[in-house]
Amino acid sequence: MKRKNAQTIGEVIRDFFEENQVLREKIFETRVEQAWAEVLGPMVMQYTRNIYVKNRILYVSLSSSVLRNELVLSRERLIKSLNDHAGAQVINDVVIR
Repeated sequence: MKRKNAQTIGEVIRDFFEENQVLREKIFETRVEQAWAEVLGPMVMQYTRNIYVKNRILYVSLSSSVLRNELVLSRERLIKSLNDHAGAQVINDVVIR
């Protein structure tokens, strides 16, 4: 007997995340944190000490002052690249320490 309200697993998961916005935002924040390594590469990751998202702001701690200054100068391009890689408008600003 076939059920009339049958859904695929993909549809069920999609519906679940549409209903639960908090989880959806956390997934996008995780994507941005992972995008940092993919967009900027392994050389920048060597100098990255801590990275997290809070209130739509990406906080990054770096151990290199030269790299910090370079990234501060290209902040707008960096925000756009990270959001594009995550697939949504996740962050509005980047604070580099």
